[in-house]
Amino acid sequence: MEDKLIIVNEQDIQTGSAGKMETHEKALLHRAFSIFIFRKIPVDYPDGSRSFHDQLLIQKRAAGKYHSAGLWANSCCSHPRDGESLEEAVSRRLPDETGIDADALESGLEEKGAFIYRAEFENGLTEYEFDHVFVGRLPSGYTGEDILDPNPDEAEEMIFADVDMVMHDVLLNPAKYAAWFMPALLIATD
Repeated sequence: MEDKLIIVNEQDIQTGSAGKMETHEKALLHRAFSIFIFRKIPVDYPDGSRSFHDQLLIQKRAAGKYHSAGLWANSCCSHPRDGESLEEAVSRRLPDETGIDADALESGLEEKGAFIYRAEFENGLTEYEFDHVFVGRLPSGYTGEDILDPNPDEAEEMIFADVDMVMHDVLLNPAKYAAWFMPALLIATD
């Protein structure tokens, strides 16, 4: 059975529900979320000093995705189901996509903001989302790789990448990234 997505107005108030494909075929504004998982890694310098640097878990979307297949995106992204809260949805989807349980994060997941975007795809589908941006941080001692278990139906690859390098690459090579990635990343890193 196809998931029913939450159709909203521009104030994120639910106005109805519709099947996933209908929502994207008719370009209906719907509730969505993007999750960004960060970790700090130590950087040792020749003078013996050490600093810590932020990295972000990004995923290359699976080839079988109905849109944006093969593009790089944030750690996890999805939609809450009709009748499901955002908190329930992010707690359900994060381990489904990445293998990371929200309870394993330092302070859980924090909502940093939201934005609306619209992207039309060559296959006739349209993403028109009221996208809520959540951020989580792996606790010290976790490399991330030791708990990652990517769902191959969602992501063909997941890597931790330097945040500044990712931002730079998105500007140089925007076609490699999902349409929502950069605006969501700017909220996540603000």
